[in-house]
Amino acid sequence: MTPSARAAAMVSLKNDYDFYFTRLSYESGDWEVDERTPANILNSLIEYTTLRVDLRERVIALEDPEMLSSPFCYMAGHRLVEFNNGERENFETYVRNGGFIFVDDCNHDIDGLFARTFEQQMAEIFGEDTLVKIPDDHPIYSSFFKFDGPPNTGLELNGWGDDLVHDYLKAIEINGKIGVLYSNKDYGCEWDYDFRNKRWLRVDNTRFAVNIIIYAMTA
Repeated sequence: MTPSARAAAMVSLKNDYDFYFTRLSYESGDWEVDERTPANILNSLIEYTTLRVDLRERVIALEDPEMLSSPFCYMAGHRLVEFNNGERENFETYVRNGGFIFVDDCNHDIDGLFARTFEQQMAEIFGEDTLVKIPDDHPIYSSFFKFDGPPNTGLELNGWGDDLVHDYLKAIEINGKIGVLYSNKDYGCEWDYDFRNKRWLRVDNTRFAVNIIIYAMTA
């Protein structure tokens, strides 16, 4: 994040927290998905890191200038993505000025409506071929925990969507840093459970969310 963007984020935090979770709402689609995912991720940040974390999920409209000061933004859905003028302007301004948006396709389907329309929006805003696959040795896979690439989700392994396990994530990089991280793996649904149920998991599957956020805040 650029110095000016980071300073704005810190002012917004009012010195009470190091991090808060922003979910972006947008007019065209069903942004209100995976309702338990934010609380689960916030619990992981508390469990594994020393960040001072605001436990409240903040839902902010993409067209609201307040989103420009968020340290991290999450956007997800199943349906159409068609930004209005204000949404488009804020999305581009935020990303080009060092912000980080994690976008998750809940259809886990590269041919689904969300995937097709979101990727078209990115091409119109940032140019064709700017959304590209990131390599398995990208720093995001070692920013906190060590991964050999993007963890698979149970939804992919069940053969939903396009019946593929997507062994990659895509990103738009600005000045050598990811500004938009894009997943067709449906991590939102994978992490959509009460955090108290983690004790039944052999390995906590939200650890990669910690990597994403630590990368967003430190890269």
